[in-house]
Amino acid sequence: MPNLDAEALCAQLIEQMRPQVSADTALVGIHTGGVWLAERLHQALGLKQPLGAIDVSFYRDDYGSKGLHPQPQRTEIPFNVEGAHVIIVDDVLYTGRTTRAALNELFDFGRPACVELAVLVDRGGRELPIGARYCAHTLPQPLPASQSLQLERAEDGTFALRLIDA
Repeated sequence: MPNLDAEALCAQLIEQMRPQVSADTALVGIHTGGVWLAERLHQALGLKQPLGAIDVSFYRDDYGSKGLHPQPQRTEIPFNVEGAHVIIVDDVLYTGRTTRAALNELFDFGRPACVELAVLVDRGGRELPIGARYCAHTLPQPLPASQSLQLERAEDGTFALRLIDA
């Protein structure tokens, strides 16, 4: 896998999204890396809708086999979802199951007019028919299941991507 510059990818994602969003577009980040990325996108794009955050722990289809995440976060959707243009934001797209869980949870808050997905990296390995409308980088070859790609945020707020062998 090539060395990926998370800061450059973030800037690229912002430029992809800028012509397609309006001040009324709502962003919802998936905990944790997706929330960090959504915070950065929200500020750079000058959106007026408050930023939302989703923890999909209770909506995952593997909840029964894996159990609850050890530190579940709070879901906060501080805008009216009904009829809204919503972009779900995640750091890395893999199987699509996290995105499916986020969609299920989002629809518990109302019926948006449009839902799109923005990710920093698509690592391949999809198990569901889900794709990102906005994606800064798609790996040329899917990562093996034994590896994960993780977004990290330093104390100064800068992003880095780390490849982890399980």
